[in-house]
Amino acid sequence: MSYTTTMLRAYPKPLPHIDRAALAECIEACIECAQTATACAEACLSEPDLADLAENIRAALDCADVAGTTAKVLSRHPAYDANLRRALLAACRAASALAAEECERHAERHSHCRVCADACRRCEAACQQLLDV
Repeated sequence: MSYTTTMLRAYPKPLPHIDRAALAECIEACIECAQTATACAEACLSEPDLADLAENIRAALDCADVAGTTAKVLSRHPAYDANLRRALLAACRAASALAAEECERHAERHSHCRVCADACRRCEAACQQLLDV
């Protein structure tokens, strides 16, 4: 069991209208996406075709920031406003999709882009799932 799930179970008040499993999955996907996108951007900076990766680096760093922030806000579940949560999830979904698209363009040449694209797609799907709940 993950620490995210353990913390959700340990929360002392009820969490009405929240699918704890979907929430835990989204928080974890956002955290992994933020880390992976940051690492991918760093790896891109070491590639010989750096100029070709500029948009990828920007998209990855934007995604990392948005996903990290989304994970933090979602972790404060009892205090978040539903409208803010939906806006953050939509922004994270969009940033993840954009970063995934950029990474997919470079995935054949750079394995770190392939890994990042996968993490971004997982985050995108998790955000969508939580939006649908």
